[in-house]
Formats: sequence, structure tokens, C-alpha cells
Amino acid sequence: MTDLIRMTAMEIVAGLRGGAITPLDCLDALERRIAAVNPAVNALPTLCFERARGHARALMEKPPAARGALAGLPVPIKDLIDVAGVRCTQGSPIFRDRVAETSDVLVRHLEGRGGVVYAMSNTPEFGAGAHTFNEVFGLTRNPWNTKLSASGSSGGAAVALATGMAWVGHGSDLGGSLRNPASFCGVTGLRPSPGRVAATVFSKIDSTLGVEGPMARNVTDLALIFDAMVGEEPEDPLSLPSDGTSYVAAARSGWRPRRIAVSRDLGLPPVDREVAALVLAAAGKLAAEGVIVEEAHPDLSETRDCAQVLRALAYANMKPLLDQHRDLLKPEVVWNIERGLALTGAEIARAEAQRGAMVRRMRAVFETYDLLLCPTTIVPPFPADQRYVTECDGVQFSSYVDWLMIVHAVTLTGSPAVSIPCGFTRTGLPVGLQVVAPGRGEARLFAGARFIEEALGLGVITPIEPRS
Repeated sequence: MTDLIRMTAMEIVAGLRGGAITPLDCLDALERRIAAVNPAVNALPTLCFERARGHARALMEKPPAARGALAGLPVPIKDLIDVAGVRCTQGSPIFRDRVAETSDVLVRHLEGRGGVVYAMSNTPEFGAGAHTFNEVFGLTRNPWNTKLSASGSSGGAAVALATGMAWVGHGSDLGGSLRNPASFCGVTGLRPSPGRVAATVFSKIDSTLGVEGPMARNVTDLALIFDAMVGEEPEDPLSLPSDGTSYVAAARSGWRPRRIAVSRDLGLPPVDREVAALVLAAAGKLAAEGVIVEEAHPDLSETRDCAQVLRALAYANMKPLLDQHRDLLKPEVVWNIERGLALTGAEIARAEAQRGAMVRRMRAVFETYDLLLCPTTIVPPFPADQRYVTECDGVQFSSYVDWLMIVHAVTLTGSPAVSIPCGFTRTGLPVGLQVVAPGRGEARLFAGARFIEEALGLGVITPIEPRS
């Protein structure tokens, strides 16, 4: 069972297809690993192994070729979307005891392609903030140092991957929620282009800020789970049809970028000096591989004003919860809802115009460069007893999202971006490199990210045992 935990997702799927292992073997291995590791990190607070084994047995009645792209690979789901018959809380006391009646479109999509859901991963309340804690399940801890934050909001998924409690994972991303925890935990996380991954629509039907996406331990495994996520679903009017691209094939294509832009801060300081140095050192290794590397970035200077307004606008949809359950909401969520409700039409119009300008400027960068590199997070993992980052390099932040602007900027441009490990701090903490491609350029992104992964030569750094 220990050997299974240390295998890659690609190796597990090959074993499932070839009959060397079964989905039940995978679930047994995970259940034992969770019992041994999860108490130290609290990544997977809700388990549904009975449901998972029922699904696994149904898959095993089919021939291997008919079991879908994942062939029975277990997948945890972030506790923000529904899995039928499972406790789904969104990390909020308001929904502490809620059991979902139906599954989200994305869950049905994954299960229809051979994924087996066995757990819900922890998240901050309603996914608000890049630190994974809530009043229902408590704090998720970073396995590299359990006194530190795992970031968020897909922190539970990142920690499950880093500790061998998952081979792949699901998360979501508005302000870096797939990328930040990947950076803090030494794994990979992809924010795809809007529409690539279909999901159930709730209140705002035309939102392109928040997206669903994959996490994994390496780039090829990330492509594997992404292949199983993409595609059009009628219930999501923004979802894009698959064009037949295999992202695993793209990752393995051998394509390498000719010219890359690198930025220590995207023009949005501050960034911790050690983090910036590691990103620039990674770029230097690519230059040694023959890639033309130049320091450059588009003008994204309106990011803070634009992101604060459009993020608040999204939270304004939660007014009914504020009216009925204000005393149960964490203060950061209350602040964001009230900020959204106070917006004027002029503020919203200006933010939308700013976003349009940033999209055009980002697109222009890719007329010269194949990829853009920058830090994923501006700091290494911070103390777990701190609600959010309040200061970096002498600069004070006034809200719980101000420290996230380097990922918010990429969100606003609609570009796909992946975080991959690029090095370690002097105290042994992982730092992520954010790799950005042009809109709908996921095939290029996977190919480039795998090239960078190999050029940096970090090898397999997870799973690890939690460290105190």
C-alpha cells in the first residue's frame, strides 16, 4: 500500500487499465494513509469511502477500456461544490450539517470519466481568503512545517497531495486559490481559461473570475486530471466544447519555449526578496538551457483597484446570507459582501474597462514571448495562527486580499496559469513559480511547464511526512 501512495497518478491509471491494481486497492491505500497522516494536517475532514467503494465496484463490472479516462482513479473534491449524498458545508457554520442531494456538473463529469470521489477537501468559509481555516473543521496545516499555513482556498487539496492522501485533486480559483496552495505545499495547480471546465451555475451566470481546475504532484499528472475535466456541459452556458486536444500529449510533446519573459513582481510590489531571488534563479536555469529570457511584463498597474471592485461585486450575490446569518459569517466575508453592496455603477464600469485594457496588454506580451514567469505567491508560508499576510518587505496591507494581487492580476487577464515548484527557502519551504500563457493556451502551458519542471531538476519532492 505504501508503494501505491508513492506512485504517480499516471502510473496508477496505467495499473488500473492493465489490471495490476483495482480501484478498491487504491481506496484501501488511501484510507490507511489518511488515518495515519490526516490528524496532523486536517486536509480531508469529510470522507465518503462507502460511497466510493460502491462506485468503484460498479466501474469494475465494466471492461477496463470502458471505465473512462481516469479508469477508477480516486479524486477528492473541494468542499465548495456538491457531491450527492455527502456532507457539503462550504466551510460555513450555516451549512454545517448539510448533505447534498445532487452532484455538481463537474463531479458528474469526473465520475462519468472514471473518477472515484472519496473525500471532501478543506477550504476557508466560502473559499474566501488564501488561508485554509473555518469554524466547521478548523485549520489545515502545511506539511512542510505544521506551524505554517497551507494557503488556500484549495489548501486541503494541496496538503492531501503533498502528504500522499491523493494522487490528483480538484480545486477552484478566483484570487489564486489553485495556485497559492500549490506554491506553499510543493505541488502543481492550474487555473485554466474561463469555460474550459464546466460547473454548476449558481447566482452569477456570466462570471469569468472564478474557475474550477486541477491540482497534482507534477505537470503530467496535472494534465491527466485536466483531460478528464474539460468539455462542454449544457448546464454551464459558458463552458467550451473540447477541441480534441490531449493535454497529456501536449505535456509530453517535447515543445520548448524559444523566448520567455520573467518578472520579479509583475510591477505589483512588494515581493519577499528570497522568493524573487528563487524565481530569477529558475529563469537563469532556463537561460542556461538556451532559452532567451528577458525581464518584462505588461502594464497591470490597475490590478488592485480593479480586483477589489470585481471581487466585491461577486460577493454582493451573498446578500441573502448576510441578511439571515450575519453572526455566523467570518468578518472577511462580511466585509467583502458589504463592499460589494456599496459599489456604484461608475465603479463597476471603470473596473470592467480596466480589466479589458489589461486583457489586451497581456495578449500583446505573447506576441513577443512564448510564456511569462513570475512568483506565484509574494511570501513563503506564513504562521498558521495568522489570518492572512499583513505585511511584506515593509509594506502594510489593508485587507485580507491585498497580498494576492500577483495572482489576481493573471485572473483578470483571463490567461491560464500554472504554479510549479521552483526551489526552497533557506529554511526548507517550497516556493512556486507562476507560468502564464495566452488565453486558451493550455496546450502551450502544459508543454512549457513540463519543460521548465525538467530543467529545474527538482525531481519528485512529494509525498512527504508532515514535519513539525
